[in-house]
Amino acid sequence: MDSGNFTGHSFRIGAATEIARLGVRDEVIKRIGRDLVLDPADITPTPATLWMSCIMADYEEDLFLRWLLSRHDEWQPTMLSNEPRRRRWVHPIVSQRCRKGHFHTLYMDLRQHPEKFHGFCRMSVSSFDRLLAALRPGLTYQDTNMRRCISPEERLIVTLRFLATGNSFASLHFEFLLGVSTISGIVRQTCEVIWLRLREAVMPEPKAEDWIRIAEGFHLDAQFPNCIGALDGKHIRVKKPPHSGSRYYNYKQYFSIVLLALADSTYKFIIVDIGAYGSTADARIFSSSRLSERL
Repeated sequence: MDSGNFTGHSFRIGAATEIARLGVRDEVIKRIGRDLVLDPADITPTPATLWMSCIMADYEEDLFLRWLLSRHDEWQPTMLSNEPRRRRWVHPIVSQRCRKGHFHTLYMDLRQHPEKFHGFCRMSVSSFDRLLAALRPGLTYQDTNMRRCISPEERLIVTLRFLATGNSFASLHFEFLLGVSTISGIVRQTCEVIWLRLREAVMPEPKAEDWIRIAEGFHLDAQFPNCIGALDGKHIRVKKPPHSGSRYYNYKQYFSIVLLALADSTYKFIIVDIGAYGSTADARIFSSSRLSERL
């Protein structure tokens, strides 16, 4: 450590303030400020003597490090006292998930009654099984010595329940007896896995023959020739993001993001653009999209 790095004006002011607080006389501080040489006889013996010797007399690096460690020990209790202390590892209610949670009490029974399963998940048992088989590699996590991981079935059920009902994470917390932050992570991760693993199968990038087929479909079904898709936007209501101003505030007078979709004559989505500001018009979103660039 080069002691010459600590001879700046700001550093001297900070050092002078510190040693004045420790009781060093004013005339001694003035002399120190000029030549950075301190006579130990000028300082009343205190626990800070080591620090003074290190900074002002250019002692060895290890002395300076010792001072830093001693100050760290002084600061640490104060820092720890300001941090919230966790009262328990798992809340008693959440600890009963495997016995009283919706998934563990209803899942197997719902599979025995397909109509009830469809009402709960908004899809049939067979569709659920096919979807789970496609997503299982991305939803499988490893058990640890501390706890068992949440199964792919439960992760998918929680996500489908959120998407089907729009219930808040707090509401799902009391239904499935999972932490709110845990549910938030499950929904986000599962939706990402759905998009990454099913995008190419459900919504592949259209090729030239696909556009021709779509145009023929509009000509036959709607007598609308030379049409390659019906384009429209949908406002998805959201809570106002912090520090966003009026960018998400739409003409319907609520905050939203825009789902812009292109559909064929059978009402199937071909291309989607999701996430534009609610205040942005559909035409402007389309003009800045990749579809517009390629056209």
